[in-house]
Amino acid sequence: MRKKILFLCTGNSCRSQMAEGWAKSLIEDKYEIYSAGIKTHGLNPKAVLVMKEVGIDISTHRSKTLSELEDIDFDIVFTVCGHAEETCPAYLKQAKRIHVGFDDPPQLEKLAKSEEEALNHYRRVRDEIQRFVITIKEGPE
Repeated sequence: MRKKILFLCTGNSCRSQMAEGWAKSLIEDKYEIYSAGIKTHGLNPKAVLVMKEVGIDISTHRSKTLSELEDIDFDIVFTVCGHAEETCPAYLKQAKRIHVGFDDPPQLEKLAKSEEEALNHYRRVRDEIQRFVITIKEGPE
């Protein structure tokens, strides 16, 4: 039986969605993969775009809250932002929790001077998440 892992972020729009996409591409044979947010912000179109650049289609994903997954007993919860780590609900504390924070591309985008600079923030975080997901393959537990 595959272990169930959750990537948890504030709005389940960007970082946790990219993590879910990478995990389904790289480690789905070993784990059941989910992502959710403390609340929903909708799927970020730039996250979809930069994932598509590396051949991973997350366009059918949707932003969802933890309440939609509350019947799932997760084995491992990866919090990918500080807010999710700080506000992780008590019922998830029974799972092994691992915090790995990534910069927030939508926040960095606000400082970008061009569309290309904005996309480069998304690409950098996408690649950092890929490297992290590869380490999960070796077994985080």
